Amino acid sequence: MSAQNPSFHERQMEILRAIVDEYVQTEEPVGSKALAERYHFDVSPATIRNDMAALEEAGLITQPHTSAGRIPTNKGYRQFVDRLARVKPLSAHEKRAIERFMEGANDLDEVVSRTVRLLAQLTKQVAVVQYPSLSRSKVRHLEILPLLPTRIMLVLITNIGRVEQRVVELAQPITDDSIAIIHQILAGAISGHALTEVKVKLEGLSSQIASKDRGAFSLITSTLVEMAIEHPEEKVVLAGTANLARTEAADVIHPILEALEEQVVLLRLLSDANNPSAASSIDPVSSVQVKIGEEQREESLRSTSSVTVGYGMGDSLAGNTIGALGVLGPTRMDYASQIARVHAVARYLSRFMESDG
Repeated sequence: MSAQNPSFHERQMEILRAIVDEYVQTEEPVGSKALAERYHFDVSPATIRNDMAALEEAGLITQPHTSAGRIPTNKGYRQFVDRLARVKPLSAHEKRAIERFMEGANDLDEVVSRTVRLLAQLTKQVAVVQYPSLSRSKVRHLEILPLLPTRIMLVLITNIGRVEQRVVELAQPITDDSIAIIHQILAGAISGHALTEVKVKLEGLSSQIASKDRGAFSLITSTLVEMAIEHPEEKVVLAGTANLARTEAADVIHPILEALEEQVVLLRLLSDANNPSAASSIDPVSSVQVKIGEEQREESLRSTSSVTVGYGMGDSLAGNTIGALGVLGPTRMDYASQIARVHAVARYLSRFMESDG
């Protein structure tokens, strides 16, 4: 959606922004008197009421019940988000909290666990973090470990810290010297390459192997290809579901919680963050995605909004991603703050992946 609406002048958009800010903070409908007292629009209350009437006619704000005040609609939130010129910077306390929380994480499981808990604490929303995708990973290390004369273990370690291992039963005994030669050839061929390239990189290497070891070599290479291309189901973790109780009624929470129990729902929630062109973004660098109300793919989540972003390797979040993270909460959320927090946590996670790789 375009960030500009030519049918509204700048003051009306500032009034919309003020209504969103007030409603997020107070949870109460906002009236023209409050706007005139708290904001410097340099126009009369009557003019503010006329502008509010125009916003209401356009479906950007609405009057709940018989209240004299107005609240934003989902369309109004979308207009507000699309016009965000900048997000709220993180406080020094929030930055220190992120750094402290991520310190000492030594393996992938621990860093993902810390990340999802940190995100839930910072945003006070439901946090979702996708494990790095194996399909976007590269081979960092290959190990072939002899267990018995006819049994070996293959260990494949990716640049994102995921470890795949497989025990291979051989038809004939193999010597340690033969294992060392096979390891040298295979490691040299696939190290540093994407898992999707492993099959091609292993083709035509058997000519370098002694004829007595070619049977074992063929079995080892076919197993490596399986390890590279037969990835387990993508894994997603979440935290902070109790935060929903602060903002949603019991009859609304139940279907949301049921939906969040399904991994496929969580993966769909994060899918646009892994494919930034599929949805509007706050800016082309961060590619933060915001879905509001009816924009959610999952019907049971259409009373919520989500803020998601992909993460990669290093400081930059642009380009190819290896996973995604985000938060889910009420449509009445502080979008400018949540976007900044989600983006910041993704940057820290990306830095961890780079240092670990």
